[in-house]
Amino acid sequence: MGYRLYNPTTKKVIFSRDVIFEENESWNWDQTKASRSAELIPEEETIEVATETQTPRDQQTPQRGSPSPQRYDTPLPIDRDFSDMRPRGTRSLEDLYEYTEQVEEDLTLYCLLMTSDPVSFEEANQEGKWRRAIDDEIRSIEKNKTWELTNLPKGRKTIGVKWEGVDYGEVFAPVAKLETIRLLISLAAQKSWKIYQLDLKSAFLNGFLEKEIYVEQPPGYVKKGKEDKVCRLKKALYDLKQAPRAWNMRIDDYFQKNRFEKCPYKHALYMKKEIDGSLLYACLYVDDLILTGNNPAMFEDFKRRMVKEFEMTDIGLMALFLGIEVVQSEKGIFISQSIYAKEILKRFGMEKCNPVITPVETGLELRKNERGDVDPTYFKSLVGSLRYLTCTMPNILYGVGLVSRYMETPDQSHLNAAKRILRYIKGTINDGILYTKCEDCKLIGYSDSDWGRDLDERKSTTGFTYFMGDTSFTWSSKKQAIVTLSSCEVEYVAACSTVCHGIWIRNVLQYLGFPQVNPTEVYIDNRSAIALAKNPIFHERSKHIDTRYHFIIEHVKNKEVELVSCRTYDQAADIFTKPFKLDVFERLQTMLGMTKHGESSFGGDVEC
Repeated sequence: MGYRLYNPTTKKVIFSRDVIFEENESWNWDQTKASRSAELIPEEETIEVATETQTPRDQQTPQRGSPSPQRYDTPLPIDRDFSDMRPRGTRSLEDLYEYTEQVEEDLTLYCLLMTSDPVSFEEANQEGKWRRAIDDEIRSIEKNKTWELTNLPKGRKTIGVKWEGVDYGEVFAPVAKLETIRLLISLAAQKSWKIYQLDLKSAFLNGFLEKEIYVEQPPGYVKKGKEDKVCRLKKALYDLKQAPRAWNMRIDDYFQKNRFEKCPYKHALYMKKEIDGSLLYACLYVDDLILTGNNPAMFEDFKRRMVKEFEMTDIGLMALFLGIEVVQSEKGIFISQSIYAKEILKRFGMEKCNPVITPVETGLELRKNERGDVDPTYFKSLVGSLRYLTCTMPNILYGVGLVSRYMETPDQSHLNAAKRILRYIKGTINDGILYTKCEDCKLIGYSDSDWGRDLDERKSTTGFTYFMGDTSFTWSSKKQAIVTLSSCEVEYVAACSTVCHGIWIRNVLQYLGFPQVNPTEVYIDNRSAIALAKNPIFHERSKHIDTRYHFIIEHVKNKEVELVSCRTYDQAADIFTKPFKLDVFERLQTMLGMTKHGESSFGGDVEC
């Protein structure tokens, strides 16, 4: 990736990835307009290619300064017509190095983002892989009867169409929470059920539209003799704002017609229950569907019905779902993100870094910096990538949450803290969570907090986790919204968040057929907070606490939740509130159920 830049003062063209856009500055065109009379770029011009300072990969960071150029004497032809160039388009790297753009009268400073994807249909049509992709999309549209050719009604307008790139999957659609998916995995491991996966092809093309929409015929596929016709959409297309909702309504209607019940607490979770006690659970994430239950015959019947209604691929046993690797065996279900972890390390130039033994250095203190010296876009990309890795690595959640607080104006200390997490990942790529069968399977929670560790606002961090059996399936590490006045108060506020989440999980389990008959035990290592939650009388030390935090008292009274005192040594949620030395850190992550994948196959030895 990079930019091509033209300097009207030196009349040089340079390539660089390190570009700062000065949005509030403007060029003085009056001083340069006269000197740009006949030629913008001479036929024999010199290209300057910006080179990066040679520093170790794990220490590289975007800098605001200009790098030293390296010269290449190369002619730049300017006879190419770029009039059809899209403002936000991209061109191949080879094309950018071969040509430069003939700019308009008042434009001399320009930049083009370089990628390898084609911009127009004409470019894509030259490559076989893109041509095949286009043909596949047209076949899917025609097979689904997405549109029909018709005359454009009077007073109606058409919208243009464009060929889809790789980003169409970013369109919003109702999806299941990842913690819901982990809950299903945990329950399947407890019952020794298999989990299967289906992929619905061209999902958004199946959604019916409520209003009439007309589009132009796609370039390269205009019907001969019907050039004046337009396409009236009967179903949704990708990039339509209505497409996600239309698809969700279609699949939801299909499930309910086939006697599935929709979970009222999570709208992408469905259950089908037969009279004989057979159960089938379906969890939807846009166009990916996972199934589990106690009757294999229901799987086959469901697949047969789905094939008649939608074009789909039967992937078989769930193995790779949303970047999460799943290995199912007699010992249990192991989930990890080793492939994704390797991609992150490569993306940020850390694949050859030296690993560290903990994700956060003990005693680390970070402060806000109003004049950050690190590119915020780069930093946000790094932190966002790390956040998704917490799906199977809860032991890095505190560190990722900590650096997430400084994404607006990050400085070098924040970047170093984020890169330390990458260095930890380097040494733990194969780590993940192992869900196994447990004799006493019930919902248990742990709640903890760290008082006033944030140095800027003196706010505290809430951490909690819930278990089904011996393995955690949901976790959280979040800065509290208020400033607390005592260790009792901070633990009380943390317990409120934990109980709130626990009530939701109890409702989901009730729907799934795993009711929690007894109160859910929530372990807290502060006796004063437990006493405050059990005492309905607000005394001097609690009268200033916001009323919303006292709802915990009602659930304790109704025996939905029971607050239990535990030693700090046994507090599993401690890992989400502060950094630890190696021995304590390893003990806590083992309590969560984290383990390392075996060297050979999952059927071999697994370190637990």
